[in-house]
Amino acid sequence: MPRQTNSEEAPARRPNMREAILCAAEELFSSNGFNAVSVRDIAQAAGANPGSVSYHFKTKDGLLLEIYRRHCGPMNRRRAELLGAARRVRDPHDRLEAIVRAYVLPAFSSGNDLAGGGARFTRLRAVMSAEGNEVVGRIIAQTFDDTSHAFIDAICESLPHQPPTEIVLRSHFLLGALYYTLVTPERVSRLSRGEADGSDAATAIEQLVRATVASLQAGALDRPLLSRRRLATPTKG
Repeated sequence: MPRQTNSEEAPARRPNMREAILCAAEELFSSNGFNAVSVRDIAQAAGANPGSVSYHFKTKDGLLLEIYRRHCGPMNRRRAELLGAARRVRDPHDRLEAIVRAYVLPAFSSGNDLAGGGARFTRLRAVMSAEGNEVVGRIIAQTFDDTSHAFIDAICESLPHQPPTEIVLRSHFLLGALYYTLVTPERVSRLSRGEADGSDAATAIEQLVRATVASLQAGALDRPLLSRRRLATPTKG
């Protein structure tokens, strides 16, 4: 009969290397962007060798895709659940408000950097979006476009008089506001001289929802007037 080893005799377990690599990559990407970070940088920060990164994720692209999947899979599923309920609301104004809240709420659902959100991942998303990398663009499209189209379609159904291009643009502005609210909440406290608490997620959610609904309901841009203004603006040179 084989002798059982006790906990003191058993070799110490190594930490989960795959998780360590993911955490290190997420931190580096959120601070430095995708282009400036190498596989060697990630391995060093994770206490691994570059071969471990390749073994678990094949490429740096595959690593970034996995970071998006682990956060956005749960967030997108929750958004889909809330959107389904929102579309059943009968009153058009209440329905629009519920649709916008269904998009905003899951981004605040996690106060840490695990699945569903977190300030670090939100910062990473903002950096990735601004970087203009073709690979990053494909990953963002693969992760978010289906969900985004579902929300835009639902808003269009609630505002049939509003041109779809207006809705797309104003929905896009919501994304920027969401990034900024999650990444720099202390700015709200500072600019309000302490009158508002930037870390108050419930208030931030309601303010974002209210501002976005008002924006979506605002009249469409007067394009003939805009054209006349462009013609009247003197060009330089």
